[in-house]
Amino acid sequence: MASYLLANRLLGPLQALTGGARALTTGNYSARVQLRTRDEFQTLAEDFNQLAATLERNEAARRRWIADISHELRTPLSVLRGEMEALEDGIRTLDMQALQSLQAEAALLGKLVDDLYQLALCDVGCLDCHRETVDMIALLRETAAQHQTRFTQQRLAIIQVLPPAPAFVQADPTRLKQLLNNLLENTLRYTDPGGRLHVAARQKDRQLIITLDDTAPGVPADALPLLFEHLFRVEPSRSRRHGGAGLGLALCRRIVEGHGGRITAAPSPLGGLRISVCLPLTRP
Repeated sequence: MASYLLANRLLGPLQALTGGARALTTGNYSARVQLRTRDEFQTLAEDFNQLAATLERNEAARRRWIADISHELRTPLSVLRGEMEALEDGIRTLDMQALQSLQAEAALLGKLVDDLYQLALCDVGCLDCHRETVDMIALLRETAAQHQTRFTQQRLAIIQVLPPAPAFVQADPTRLKQLLNNLLENTLRYTDPGGRLHVAARQKDRQLIITLDDTAPGVPADALPLLFEHLFRVEPSRSRRHGGAGLGLALCRRIVEGHGGRITAAPSPLGGLRISVCLPLTRP
């Protein structure tokens, strides 16, 4: 009798855990194990349920990721197909304007595919980086100067408050340039005409802190933690009509974290968005 009762006490929880594990292997990530034994079996069941919940969230994220990528790729492809069909049917004349329109859509599609590729490399830890000593202050000035014409065309001003002394970081200059380009492009896309971008840098505790503040429109507080997620966009002020696919800031986070730094988003005192980048300093 004692052996029978002991066997039931052991086999019951084991059978429940085995059934749950079998459900997970078939892709049923909603499976849960409910035990009230108040012993190691219950602890194991709770850990199992946490694992199942994590797998369920990851599967849902994977499905959303595939659906979002499919949608983003389909949009420029549909435009290209429509443009070419119009040219074939004689509805539109093959002139320089038509070629420029096709080129713009092809460039948008190419950038989207390149960003997806870069993010995939980051996720598997294969992003190619060739580190060297980089003067971040000089790189900030250079990148701002290269974007000055586009800012002027958009009636936006760039105000730089940068220290005169250099600030060196051990990093890949190409990736850092990509980081700054994406951040400035974000301001160009989403800041209302007549606004401005305030770029500042300071050193604190062997860290270089770079802040970029732009003017309205701002970002809702509940959306700030999600800005660096794949394919996330804020609607309606920062929407698809501005041409963004929601990958630029996600790639920025991967680049910064790959260099041992951190990047955050917060409301800007200018009425828009503040992006803060913190990078570890090194000796020249």
